[in-house]
Amino acid sequence: MGNGLYLVDLDQELTGFRQFISSWIYQRDGANYVVDPGPSSTIHLLVEALQKLDIHQVHYILLTHIHLDHAGGTGHLLQAFPQARVICHPKGIPHLIDPTKLWRGSLNVLGKIAKTYGRLKPVPAPAIGYKELLEGQRIDVVETPGHASHHVSYVMDGILFAGEVAGVSINGEQNDHLLRIATPPKFIYEIYEASLQKASRIEAEKMCFGHYGMRTDVKDVFARAKDQLQLWMDIVRKHYARGSDRPEQAIYNDILQHDPALSSFHQLPPDIRQREHYFCLNSIKGMYEYVKEKDKTASFSPA
Repeated sequence: MGNGLYLVDLDQELTGFRQFISSWIYQRDGANYVVDPGPSSTIHLLVEALQKLDIHQVHYILLTHIHLDHAGGTGHLLQAFPQARVICHPKGIPHLIDPTKLWRGSLNVLGKIAKTYGRLKPVPAPAIGYKELLEGQRIDVVETPGHASHHVSYVMDGILFAGEVAGVSINGEQNDHLLRIATPPKFIYEIYEASLQKASRIEAEKMCFGHYGMRTDVKDVFARAKDQLQLWMDIVRKHYARGSDRPEQAIYNDILQHDPALSSFHQLPPDIRQREHYFCLNSIKGMYEYVKEKDKTASFSPA
């Protein structure tokens, strides 16, 4: 990408999981940063990329959140670079020091995908912390808990390492970019929307997605993400009001007909569409459960 910024592809042996997961390497002021090292299964690719760049020391590993596809390989990377310091939201730190619960939960939610990502290795407690480890590094750590309660974004030199705060960017077949919400259960609309608003106020010239690639039209990305969130919520509420039980597929079809951010979806390769179908349904499920819970709470609230 130039100027000390590099994207590393972390393709998986799963249908459609290409140009989907990446890690970012950033160099400045003599320090080497890795943002989201990715799953355990592809740490060897990241290490190879670092070697090709003649990087022999990683100083900081910045985690946007601890989901397996972003942080699962952290312990493995520390074996290659034991002096690195890991930056993580405090809510996520215990689950990396002892990943038993995180691994079990990931298996329950992701099944085969989690097994392909690979098991985590524990991160030594002295190697991990939060903002206190970044003193003097000129890095803004912005808490953006929409995608996960422990999600953070990082800003360095006008570059926003956004994780999944604005969802997923998909490279289209016509050099266009599709945008897709990433709201797995448990989804809370108010938190997700507030994180979008907060991140959209960050002054950044470049935006690096966890999934996938870099965008320079940062303001436009956030404007589209906000519009998309409202559209999906309107469609989910409409289908819920109809009383259908588990109408995820019907909601998905409705979204593809009306979401301009996914207008060229049907031009994507079949394997990418299959991947996105899975993750769209996952997000829809989270939104539907949110609407259902809100309705239940309103029904039983005191007069």
